[in-house]
Amino acid sequence: MKIRILLLLCFAAPLSAVLAQTAKTYQVKSPDGKITIAVNTGATVNWSVRHGNTEVITPSEISLTLDNGEVLGRNAAVKKSAEVTARGVFTAYFYKKDTVQDNYNQLTINFKGDYGLIFRAYNDGVAYRFVTKKQGEITIVNEEANFNFKDDDKAFLPFATDYRNKDKFNISFESHYDHLNISAIKKDTLAFLPVLVDVGNPVKAVILEADLQDYPGMFLSAGDGHNLHGVFAPVPTEEFISRLNYVVKTRAGYIAKTNGTRSFPWRVVTISTEDRQLADNDMVQRLAEPSKIADPSWIKPGKVAWDWWNDWNISHVDFKAGINAPTYKYYTDFAAANKLEYIIIDEGWSDDHDLTLSKLDVQAIVDYAKQKNVGVILWSTWYAITRDTEGLMTKFAQMGVKGFKIDFIDRDDQKTVSSLYEIAALAAKHHLLVDYHGMYKPGGMQRTWPNIINCEGVKGLENMKWGVANQPEYDVTIPFIRMMAGPMDYTPGAMRNGTKDTWRPINANPMSQGTRCHQLAMYTVFEAPLQMLSDNPTTYMHERESTDFIAAVPTVFDETVALDGSVANYVSIARRKGSTWYAGAMSSWDPREITMDLSFLGSGSYKATLFEDGINAAKDATDYTRKVITVTAKDKLTLKMAPGGGWAARFEKE
Repeated sequence: MKIRILLLLCFAAPLSAVLAQTAKTYQVKSPDGKITIAVNTGATVNWSVRHGNTEVITPSEISLTLDNGEVLGRNAAVKKSAEVTARGVFTAYFYKKDTVQDNYNQLTINFKGDYGLIFRAYNDGVAYRFVTKKQGEITIVNEEANFNFKDDDKAFLPFATDYRNKDKFNISFESHYDHLNISAIKKDTLAFLPVLVDVGNPVKAVILEADLQDYPGMFLSAGDGHNLHGVFAPVPTEEFISRLNYVVKTRAGYIAKTNGTRSFPWRVVTISTEDRQLADNDMVQRLAEPSKIADPSWIKPGKVAWDWWNDWNISHVDFKAGINAPTYKYYTDFAAANKLEYIIIDEGWSDDHDLTLSKLDVQAIVDYAKQKNVGVILWSTWYAITRDTEGLMTKFAQMGVKGFKIDFIDRDDQKTVSSLYEIAALAAKHHLLVDYHGMYKPGGMQRTWPNIINCEGVKGLENMKWGVANQPEYDVTIPFIRMMAGPMDYTPGAMRNGTKDTWRPINANPMSQGTRCHQLAMYTVFEAPLQMLSDNPTTYMHERESTDFIAAVPTVFDETVALDGSVANYVSIARRKGSTWYAGAMSSWDPREITMDLSFLGSGSYKATLFEDGINAAKDATDYTRKVITVTAKDKLTLKMAPGGGWAARFEKE
């Protein structure tokens, strides 16, 4: 026995010496020196992140497993490493600001085995990605993406719950946030991105991904200790139509089959010391692949007179409202009168699975709308548009249609992600806009293909038709979490507004939870290059002051300033277009009084048009007050918001 132990020790000692020789540690810091990424290589590769003295991510293993048994990130032998400093700025198309600062320090580590890792440190977060340079095609069995935390921190997580065909990866990507400790997360649940973790002191971290192409999106699940780790949908092998969805019946034993020479999606952690910083973060925009559209001047953002939410419920007309030409001409007239750029012809104009089987004279409506300088966007299921994407886009572009609202995607496996990029490319070829509804968070695709003018992946106003609890709290959570991934097709604009006591779910004449000013503020607070006016034209014409205000709010801006906020409590944002500023504030069900410092205005005086919760808004949520005053950058305004309240303003330079 003693001899055997001695022999084992003789073999173990040289092995540990070899590992010690090959183990290496690298660091890269943010430009301001506050954030540090540490990377340890050897038997495994792990990364960790610090912000000052706060451990944001503790050592966490990362790897890619191939079907040939090779694990990129195990027994990692470094060939070389290099650091790069980048200080730049780029033009942002159809965004919350016209330019984006892109300043970072980068560490690239190349390993034997034709792969590498790139790490970037920004002043407001970190990111890493795998790169491979292998011949031919490779099959990814799994990716190990770990995010370990020092303590049992609290997190805001949107869980996947509404499975299609009992497939946990086939979901709407719409969920209110659960706010709970990491240890309380059930091990069999999946959360979709983005996810916020409060690491304390007062640092918050948001986990995202960016430049997601030809690869499945990342879900998060809880592991041992204080761990969150990536979970990825396997490639679908058998699919079938289930009502409006194209669902998965069986999946393969791998997550991606892809080109062996490529860059993989960025794994991102943004870091903030104030909640308001989260409401104006450009990390996903920076990390996305730049625009593939050389001249995007044909892309026209704007607002939409939308039919579906209000159930085509117009009145005081001499025709029966519904999916017919007179109704859409009425919507067109309303859009033209209020200088809205588009109408949408939503579900019902064609067969749900075959867009060639039309129930409506689309050409006549397009021709009428063109005379009024209003564009027409057509609704389609993802299944229907993918039956003959090139042919359908050729046909409808020739008719004068301006774009498609593509719905019921509800997946982010590799096939789906690749399909959405292919659709966007073909749409751009025909100068068509794309509004992806019923889909995952955008993750940067809107920079690569700026004709992707909006994306859903948010539990928006449509849910008011059938009922959810505590929507106002959700409304003041998403600016700090979901909106970091990109624009949101929330579809605001309800003119029937309810308090906790008076709200109820109604399909044909739906209400919103919270006050009228809560709705008005959304047009400034929520990012949406294509923004809906979701209520019906008849109601809007009765609510002239509110309609005039929201119709005049731009959908893209030159500058954004996140003024104040607290996750799940309240938010306050100002945005500039030209010389005019717009500002919005929103509260949860808790009444609130905050101060807005107008120093963002700059020099000179401004005519301020203010919409405030009325004195009786706590009982009648439609109650508001409109004021016009003169202000300067030296002024401070007191904002009093009712339960579920809001505040909205326009500042025009005099």
